[in-house]
Formats: sequence, structure tokens, C-alpha cells
Amino acid sequence: MRLGSVRIARAVAGIAGCLAAMLPGAVQAQAYQCRMPQSVSVPKISPQAKPRLVPVTGYTLAVSWAPEFCKGREMESRHRTQCSGRNGRFGFVAHGLWPDGRGAWPQWCPTNRTVPPVEARRNMCMMPSTRLIASQWAKHGSCMTRRPETYFKVTRILWDSIRWPETDQLSRDDKLSAGMLRDAFMRQNPSWTRSAIGIRVNRRGWLQELRLCYGKDFMPVKCDARRFGPKDAARIKIWRGI
Repeated sequence: MRLGSVRIARAVAGIAGCLAAMLPGAVQAQAYQCRMPQSVSVPKISPQAKPRLVPVTGYTLAVSWAPEFCKGREMESRHRTQCSGRNGRFGFVAHGLWPDGRGAWPQWCPTNRTVPPVEARRNMCMMPSTRLIASQWAKHGSCMTRRPETYFKVTRILWDSIRWPETDQLSRDDKLSAGMLRDAFMRQNPSWTRSAIGIRVNRRGWLQELRLCYGKDFMPVKCDARRFGPKDAARIKIWRGI
């Protein structure tokens, strides 16, 4: 069910403010540079499947590890902003905020609205791809709110409430495990429990994404097995991009 006003953004802003107040005083650990052009173009996205209209039961903030994603994609034009280095160096970036449902997730809800270029540019240091921004709105955001501006406002509020673990240090540990990464995340974000921190790795064990699980009230909740990923004892690796 889509929400027809900015009430969802106001609610999550209040919750995120409470979470941020519980954080350590240090600045955000995952630093990166970001230099975006003054104007951008936003591609048109066509639905890739039939609409799936199911009630929303919670949310997932999917956060990609850019060095792993960009490995081998540095020269591809469609990934130039994130991967070429011309627009900055990225660590964790937002993949998207996804509504969840029971047994399936809502997607490709009918909408005539598209992401305005000014709104796309506003979010590109968080989500450095206009194609990704447009597709996340069309596939996921359209099932949450009526306006893309509201969807990305909520995403930014959640994004800004998170402090990222020191991945460079973690990446140098030859015995790094999924549990150690979750521990590092919880040290930066004391309000989170390990059951709410999902991890996605590729077949070779390299970190691809974090899947942060929220309830309908935008508070952290236990991930299901699909989102939780490898158990704490599983060995993982983090590519530093060099």
C-alpha cells in the first residue's frame, strides 16, 4: 500500500533522530569523496515485470560495497559515475530502500511519475547512478509513496542515521568473519542487533552488500534467512579496490 503524503518521511525522521542520538560522537567512519556534475539526465525505466501489489510488512535498506561492484566495471560507460574515479571514490553506497511483504515483495506499482533531474542529482553521492536512482523509484519506491521526492527523502534519512564500520581495517584481517563485520557495525550503531544486519557475499566469499532490516515503524528488526545471509562463523573477505 502506498502512502499518499509526507507523513512517512516525518515518522522516519523522528525515529532516525532517536537512533542518531544513541550513536558515538565520532564522525561517520566510511568516508569517501564525491564530485557530481551540475546537471544530469535521468533515463526512462520501463517495468520489467507485472505489478505486484501486496501489503508492506517492513523494509530493507540495501547497501552495496562499491569496490567489489566496480571490480572489472571501471571502464563501462553505464557505471562511469560510480566506478571510473572521475566523480569520487566510494565505499558503501545505497542500492535502494525496498518494501517487503509476506511471501513476496511489492514491486513495479503503477505510476506516471518519474525522477526529476534535480532530485536525481541530490541523491547521487548516496546512490551514484541515475539509472539506479530511476529504477529504484520505478520498481520499489512506487509501492511506498506517490512521489519520488518522498521516497528518496526517506532513504536519505535512514542513510544519514547510519555510521559505517572501518572497512579498510576489517579488510586486512585474514580471519574476518560475518560475525566480526556485524560486531563492527554494532559498535558504530549501538541501537542495532546482529539479527537485523544482513550480509550478502558472492560465491567466492567477497562482500557485496549489507541488507539492513526494518519493521513497518522503521525500527531495526530481525532479518529473515533470505536477507540475513551467512552465519556469524562464515569467513568473508572485503575488496579494498586496489
